Order: sequence, then C-alpha cells, then structure tokens
Amino acid sequence: MKTNLSLKMDADKRTRCVVYTRVMGYHRPVESFNIGKKQEHKDRIHFCESQKAS
Repeated sequence: MKTNLSLKMDADKRTRCVVYTRVMGYHRPVESFNIGKKQEHKDRIHFCESQKAS
C-alpha cells in the first residue's frame, strides 16, 4: 500500500502519456476511441508467450 501513497503524493510531478494501439494495421491513440471501443480496449486480456524448451 505504500506504493499507492507515493503515487498520490507525486501526482503533480507525473506527466500524462498517450497510449496507442494497433487497429486494422494502423496505430491509433486510445483516447480518440468512442466509449464502447475504450471499454473493449480496457477489457482485453494480455498474455505472455511462453518460451519453448530446446
């Protein structure tokens, strides 16, 4: 919980970043999506591909 406190204390020092995602071969900023598309992006499940043993 100490991390959350640190983030709140340093909120004025943080900068906003733009998140891009690839849609139909183009990179688009998520902030330009409509409400439904933003929720769809938020609901995505991220995964890590496991390495195969040699």
